[in-house]
Amino acid sequence: MTVATAAVSNSSEGSGASDSLAVRARRTRTAARSLAIQPIEMRNGALEAIAEALAAQKDSILEANAEDCRVAQEDGISSALYGRLKLTDSKYDGVIAGVRDLATLADPLGAMQIHRELDDGLVLKRLTCPLGVLGVIFEARPDAVVQIATLAIKSGNGVILKGGREAVRSCTALVAAIHQGLEAVGIDANAVQLLTTRQETLELLHLDQDVDLIIPRGSNAFVRYVQDNTRIPVLGHADGICHIYVDESADIAKTVTLAVDAKTQYPSACNAVETVLVHRGIASGVLPAVGKALTEKGVEVRGDETALKILQEAEVKVIAATDEDWSTEYSDLVVSIAVVDHLDQALAHIAEYGSGHTEAIATENQTTADRFLSEVDAAGVFHNCSTRFSDGFRYGFGAEVGISTSRLAPRGPVGLEGLVTYKYQLVGNGHIAATYSGADAKAFTHRDRPLA
Repeated sequence: MTVATAAVSNSSEGSGASDSLAVRARRTRTAARSLAIQPIEMRNGALEAIAEALAAQKDSILEANAEDCRVAQEDGISSALYGRLKLTDSKYDGVIAGVRDLATLADPLGAMQIHRELDDGLVLKRLTCPLGVLGVIFEARPDAVVQIATLAIKSGNGVILKGGREAVRSCTALVAAIHQGLEAVGIDANAVQLLTTRQETLELLHLDQDVDLIIPRGSNAFVRYVQDNTRIPVLGHADGICHIYVDESADIAKTVTLAVDAKTQYPSACNAVETVLVHRGIASGVLPAVGKALTEKGVEVRGDETALKILQEAEVKVIAATDEDWSTEYSDLVVSIAVVDHLDQALAHIAEYGSGHTEAIATENQTTADRFLSEVDAAGVFHNCSTRFSDGFRYGFGAEVGISTSRLAPRGPVGLEGLVTYKYQLVGNGHIAATYSGADAKAFTHRDRPLA
């Protein structure tokens, strides 16, 4: 029996796959409540057991993924989605390393944020606690299964996962390994559920009694669809239309390196650059260098009228950009380039077309950099570094469930900190509110105590 088949069998026996989704979601909530009170040693032990199960089942999981990739190619999957779907040896090993790195992070639960004496014997504490049950819907990225599930486990949350149909074999095999790890340390495997059909996705959006947060990872249209069809709070991760603005004071060699990395290091990622904006004062010097370096890496370059002329004169292969290019997330080896007259024009372009994900500036002028960092409205705003650094693992979060482009917290890469909320604990000794109201009201002391 293959790992994928075994996973389906185990799921049916352990969590009742034939039961309604509402029943299964209640099992996840029950498992999450139990997980939330487990000590950090137990949760970290589960992560190590999951890492071991993933390592032991590597060959069969990669076989399942290879079959997903084969079928997806026959169905005409785009190159961008295929890049996200395929699990290479190095990517898989990186997933396992990420699980073990997550185990080294501090416990996100029970952290005291406020410790305040309201009056003698009346003490208030604010402590972090899990959100509850997460519903995460994502496209063809099987590695996201492990990242999301382990973040949920570490933060004491249950999670219901729905991956893209292209990755169903991979996701099923990965969840089987995750369940094996959980069961090895005595944690209820119902804490992690996997959905495999479109109908279940629609049902998930209506489980407002059992699911506390929906995290959709996909296009703007998909995120809007989810928001319009659920009463559950939604943490939206939509398009990643990222820019690099090359200022007139940019270092050309440094800019070339940044642009190549931001576009080609992983072009299907949401933090890959899609548009390069170049100050007119440096355009004739930087554009040929950037254009040549990108085309040598197989990137199709599209330019506005000015960029087109400069690149053609430099004998760099380029085609004319259209208005649609400025609002397109290519997720592929394609980049659009526009020449702007000044910083304000670049800021206006980003404000109009940016998705609030990640924006970068290349400049040696600190004053200009400070303006850009201050005025650009995005989850990530970078100076002289690649947009590809916008990532939970690279930020030291262990991993991420997604990148939020919302203005409300959590924003940017959502790791452990974004998966907890807090509660207030108040301990008294017969204190009543009437003591502190009326003509003879007693005053509160409101004296802060050490957090430790």
